[in-house]
Amino acid sequence: MKFIHVSDLHLLPEGEELWGIDPFARLEACLGDIARFHGDAAFVVISGDLTEKGEIHAYSRLKALLSDFPIETHVMLGNHDDRAHFQSVFTEVPSDGKGFVQSSITRGGSRFLFLDTLKGPPSSAGLYCDDRKAWLKAEFAAGGNLPTYLFMHHPPFGIAHDLMDLIMLHDGEDFLDLLHGHPVRHIFFGHAHRPISGQIRGVSFSAPPSLVHQLPLVSGSVPTIYSDEPAMYAVVHVSTDKIVVHMDAFLNRRRAQMGVDDDRGPWF
Repeated sequence: MKFIHVSDLHLLPEGEELWGIDPFARLEACLGDIARFHGDAAFVVISGDLTEKGEIHAYSRLKALLSDFPIETHVMLGNHDDRAHFQSVFTEVPSDGKGFVQSSITRGGSRFLFLDTLKGPPSSAGLYCDDRKAWLKAEFAAGGNLPTYLFMHHPPFGIAHDLMDLIMLHDGEDFLDLLHGHPVRHIFFGHAHRPISGQIRGVSFSAPPSLVHQLPLVSGSVPTIYSDEPAMYAVVHVSTDKIVVHMDAFLNRRRAQMGVDDDRGPWF
């Protein structure tokens, strides 16, 4: 099965830019590239920070754009989002019965859980409270032994980044304890504005960078807090024995300095 992971759109109302970038134009380019080259994807997940300031108009622009997008898409919340404003626009997106934007799907014999880690202002850190944990436990029980993939905005562990580790998921150790004994194969997150992959407690994880600004890996390596690095989306292939995550810098994909027919001979 193939699916797509996108994160951190930071959309603004029409005509506004964020640090010299039009976030909506970036998203249009991203979705256009996905539709062109990955029309066979089972679904797309956008894991939070849909907007920069949680404005209703920004959510409305996103909903209008997705209405014409040909691939099933699941949208989630991040720390820059406003839950009430989101739900007033995306009325069809399910909640967990407690008002949190959490849901699950089953595809190809696997479970995909979309978590709500929004804590709320003024904090940019994440929160997974008892009500949300109760929903997750119930989803684990309902899924039985089916392979399970988690999507969340905030990483529930430090990622060795001096800034982002200050605003990770609150009480991440407790969250990770909750996963013990369940068939969680991979954790997908956003928030970090960097391409990241690794493993924790035997579970693999990955995150794509933002579609707009990034965070430099080393603070001070550029004079500004954010950096201008390639936007990417993740193309994920899962099977019973393998998970492959490709990061595609779709705006930086240019021909090499070579002839079209150069180096076309056999490679093996």
